[in-house]
Amino acid sequence: MTATTSDTATVEPGLRERKRKATSRAIQFAVLELSNDRGLENVTVDDVSRRADISPRTFFNYFDSKESAVLGESHLSGLPDELVERFLSAGPDQPVLDGLLDIMLVVAVPDTEDFELHQLRKKVIHRSPHLLIQRISRMREFEVELTAVVERRLERDAQSDHPGDENPDHPLIHQRALLITLVALAAMRHAWGCWAESSDSASMAVLLTNSFRELHTLI
Repeated sequence: MTATTSDTATVEPGLRERKRKATSRAIQFAVLELSNDRGLENVTVDDVSRRADISPRTFFNYFDSKESAVLGESHLSGLPDELVERFLSAGPDQPVLDGLLDIMLVVAVPDTEDFELHQLRKKVIHRSPHLLIQRISRMREFEVELTAVVERRLERDAQSDHPGDENPDHPLIHQRALLITLVALAAMRHAWGCWAESSDSASMAVLLTNSFRELHTLI
């Protein structure tokens, strides 16, 4: 059957995205493999491009440096607007941690879909302290972004519980938002640690859900 214009428009982005992901993985795997063998300081973008069978120009379409290629694509930044709005509008009836689990399932799970790549990246980063600092910096940026979102949620929930209250305790709400965010991130790190040490290829989604369930139990 001949595809219609609308069918083609639907299929093409999927094909492009798969190709983009394949190229991105090839670049990441090349830089990680070379860095693991030689040390990152002895690897050039040209080396990576040859190993990934792409041009240096294509490399720079995906990553701005060999260091950023080692760190890989991160989902811990620029939370999707629709995800944030769903969290904000859930209302006081939804526990905030349940809403944060929904966010973590979106931002944390994709980074664990390629176990081989993850294990290789961990080796290279631990041999390069400056990359570890960059990775921590990424997490810090995510913490700040997520805290701001949680703060907005708490303010919105407070207004729902107390209509007409135009003077919410902003410093208290901020401190609560920070505490909630740090606790949620601890649960995410716990799930990541369980996933990295797992010998049975356990699903990150399952481990993340389990970590948040344990958090509920402890609280």
